[in-house]
Amino acid sequence: MYEDKTLVCKECHKEFVFTAGEQQFYAERGFENEPQRCRECRQKRKNENKAQREMFTAVCASCGKEARVPFQPREDRPVYCSDCFAKMKQG
Repeated sequence: MYEDKTLVCKECHKEFVFTAGEQQFYAERGFENEPQRCRECRQKRKNENKAQREMFTAVCASCGKEARVPFQPREDRPVYCSDCFAKMKQG
């Protein structure tokens, strides 16, 4: 039913393929417009719009290593580094 289409990116003006699978995905989701940007330009635009998270430094309550977390640590709650947090979730 769908066939690959070659489109031109409105950002970089390079040609890209709008595959039959992508067209089916768009149709299933009810999207009526074809993409106007290539995958690289869409990803670049998406990343530019993301707000940069403020990271805070804390000491891991389990191993004592420095941990960077996206929230303000509080004195009354333990903070774990990513390794220790992952271990806790597994076990």
